[in-house]
Amino acid sequence: MKLISWNVNGLRAVYKQGYWEPFLALKPDIFGLQEIKAEEDQLPDEVRSPKGYHAYFNSSKTRKGYSGVALYSKEEPFEVFTDLGIPELDQEGRLIGAEFKDFYVFNVYFPNGGGGEERLAYKLDFYDAFLEFVEKKRSVKPVIFMGDVNTAHEAIDLARPKANEENTGFLPEERAWVDEVVNAGYIDTFRHFFPTKEGAYSYWDMKTRARDRNVGWRIDYVFASRELHKKLKSADIHTNVFGSDHCPISLILS
Repeated sequence: MKLISWNVNGLRAVYKQGYWEPFLALKPDIFGLQEIKAEEDQLPDEVRSPKGYHAYFNSSKTRKGYSGVALYSKEEPFEVFTDLGIPELDQEGRLIGAEFKDFYVFNVYFPNGGGGEERLAYKLDFYDAFLEFVEKKRSVKPVIFMGDVNTAHEAIDLARPKANEENTGFLPEERAWVDEVVNAGYIDTFRHFFPTKEGAYSYWDMKTRARDRNVGWRIDYVFASRELHKKLKSADIHTNVFGSDHCPISLILS
């Protein structure tokens, strides 16, 4: 089973620019998209209901063309979730999850901590609420969560760690939450297979053409709870897929 996560930075743009079909050629069984920036009814038919997939969407309730997530699956899930159950954290269309026979899958677009102390506090509140939420689900069956976490965990996960020590995305309090996730028993599946691999990034700043120079950040993750440890087969970062300032990441389960 192949799971893929991709921050598309505008799903309609990905489709219009011809990147949708090359992405589907990766043949995921389940895939989650973040920052779709669209309502379900704004999407073309090929994107809203691609052949062979069940599709689910959660768009921002606060403003159009902002945030938003989608989850696609070949297998129909038992149940779909779009809320943490905390109204102030459920307005921006950041979460969509599904229950399957053997595990839960959550696709999440975690908040960016930029824009001042208030947004950083919002990000950290979302982090804590999300972990508490999935830990409750995990008491029922294993959990996989994937998406744009908006934080590089260790110095190896970004090209310029020293220059970003005081910038959101690499702040100690943000990184401490990723530590907490790992300590709770979630496996960073890419690092599971490539513990020392350098230069492995999933996001690059478009304004500075950073992708051309591979001056990037690894802020997109697939985490699997340790109960799934023996089922982890491989992980990848698909830097050859274009159309966004992020590239897709994947996990294959046996």
